[in-house]
Amino acid sequence: MGRKKSIDRDRILDAAEAVVAGVGAARLTLEGVAKEAGISKGSVVYDYGSKQALLEAMVQRAVARDNAFNDAAAQSCEASENRTLHGRIAAAAEPFPDAFRAVALNICAALAQDRDLRSAIQQNQSAVIARIRDEADGARGPMLAYLALEGLKLLESLDYHQWPEAERKALLADIRWLAAARPA
Repeated sequence: MGRKKSIDRDRILDAAEAVVAGVGAARLTLEGVAKEAGISKGSVVYDYGSKQALLEAMVQRAVARDNAFNDAAAQSCEASENRTLHGRIAAAAEPFPDAFRAVALNICAALAQDRDLRSAIQQNQSAVIARIRDEADGARGPMLAYLALEGLKLLESLDYHQWPEAERKALLADIRWLAAARPA
């Protein structure tokens, strides 16, 4: 019988995020991740094999976490129409934590340079957009609201702009209004 694996893959991904936040995705190394996690480089190689595979796993985990967070918000949302969109608006009520921005910014730099790495994000966005279109039943307001919401989130996650709390709340209220709008 083989030895039981004792290193949690999430622990390695947590360490990889810490390294990316500190030195950037371009300077991410398996050795650096192993050191941050307090494990051997062999353990990182065993689980991920390469820097590319580790980055892909980080992106996949980020997408899965984001989807779970937004889906939970949609489930608790009181809206009867456009639940996916209203759930995402509700989920955006709190700005991204500072620690998230450093990782997001560096991962975006890696995504910009690697088409394969972008595919998880592209597939996820296509699925979300398809759900929003389906739930909108031909109305254009929900798609415009989604674009506005994603623009707000992108500006914040890339640390291009941070709105004061009151203005941010007003913007989200306007996005909720736009979700129900029926532009000609």
